[in-house]
Amino acid sequence: MSYNKYKNVKVNIDGFKFDSKAESERYQELKLLNKAGLITNLTLQPKFELQSKFRHNTKAISAICYIADFSYIDKECEKVIVEDVKGVETDVFKIKRKMFLKLYGSTHDLRIIR
Repeated sequence: MSYNKYKNVKVNIDGFKFDSKAESERYQELKLLNKAGLITNLTLQPKFELQSKFRHNTKAISAICYIADFSYIDKECEKVIVEDVKGVETDVFKIKRKMFLKLYGSTHDLRIIR
């Protein structure tokens, strides 16, 4: 059994490694919704660029990215839903959420699952 810094148990399902039991349970729920046709395009670990890479003087500055737990299209509202299963909202996450909402908030709905 493997633990991370927040004492979550890592879980393997369908060949995917999840950081917590809660995240793996949400994946199983989303799989059922996908199978029932209520959602489409279920994606695990979607990556969103929040700031592109650039050079400052001679130094390369890497891009800032946000990797969510899941994304999918909700057929009822026809919007892209981005989900993150969180027990603790870190300061870094809070900043990335603000950046995400500025860039993607008009087309994507960010949901925090507890």
